[in-house]
Amino acid sequence: MTTVDFMSRIVGMFFFTLLGARFGADSAADIALPGDAAAVIFGLVGSLSGLILTPWITVRPLRAVNKSIKTMPVEIFLMTIIGATVGLGLALIMAYPLSLLPDPFNLFAPAAASIVGGYLGVTIFAIRARELWDIMGERMDVKRSRMFTMQSSRQLLLDTSVLIDGRIVGISQTGFLGGTLLIPRFVLTELHQVADSSDTLRRKRGRRGLIKVNELQRNNIVPVKVIEDDIDTMHEVDDKLVALAIQMDAYLITNDYALGKVAEGQGVTVLNINLLAKEVRSIYIPGESFPLRILQEGTDANQGVGYLEDGTMVVVEGGRRYMDRTIRVTVTKLITRDAGRMIFAVPEQ
Repeated sequence: MTTVDFMSRIVGMFFFTLLGARFGADSAADIALPGDAAAVIFGLVGSLSGLILTPWITVRPLRAVNKSIKTMPVEIFLMTIIGATVGLGLALIMAYPLSLLPDPFNLFAPAAASIVGGYLGVTIFAIRARELWDIMGERMDVKRSRMFTMQSSRQLLLDTSVLIDGRIVGISQTGFLGGTLLIPRFVLTELHQVADSSDTLRRKRGRRGLIKVNELQRNNIVPVKVIEDDIDTMHEVDDKLVALAIQMDAYLITNDYALGKVAEGQGVTVLNINLLAKEVRSIYIPGESFPLRILQEGTDANQGVGYLEDGTMVVVEGGRRYMDRTIRVTVTKLITRDAGRMIFAVPEQ
């Protein structure tokens, strides 16, 4: 139980106790009980009701609204406000004619029209937000509209490994990544802990992750939000990420193979940047040639090894004698596995 829930229960208990006691005293004659006894009985009932029900009618609805606003894409949020304004405006125009209806319809018809108009305005504009932005973009500034329409309603949770890796920054700036990037506060806390580590390598990795968070927040292509949502019943960051992805119906972006498999096993859609990098690597087919610098010896006799810019290993038969030199090689075979691609080649004749 959080502190806010506890305080709301205490306040609700006192309020409902007074309300129950007053109701009991006023209705004592109707239930054939002494005034003091009725006040005590109804006061106790009110106290119990307040203790149980107060968070459900105060704190938790507000918390749900707050969470919805935080995770709602900006174009849907703005269209919701416009829809509520339009719906309530139409209801206001209808209020006077409805007030001329005969009793008792003239008493509640204007209020009912306001409720229905507001609800329909919010619902219709929220559902059709992206189409409405497209229409507005044709009559206004097309470039500004494109910034909103590129934003998808899907939510993308980032884990620590992706932030330390850093490639998510470049991917987001290309515009291929649609959606809102969400960074949980507990992920940032773990990054700070890694950045404060006594181990030099871990400290550098943590600081790199924090730098990448700042770079993500400065980009103007994909919206980035730091969210306060947490799973209090769990302690491991990976467990929290999976549970939060399920709770928010969000995608999970990770480079952690084990975490990805656990998340997929629980129905979470996982986006792995390593797999993306594997698919966008340059593909050379047998017979093509390209320049390559031989950097080290291979495992077999006379083999030399070099690497493409994307990290793909190239094994050159007879390449050992070209150590530390750049030569042109011709592809003889291409092998693709889950761990990555490997190219076999020979020096170009």
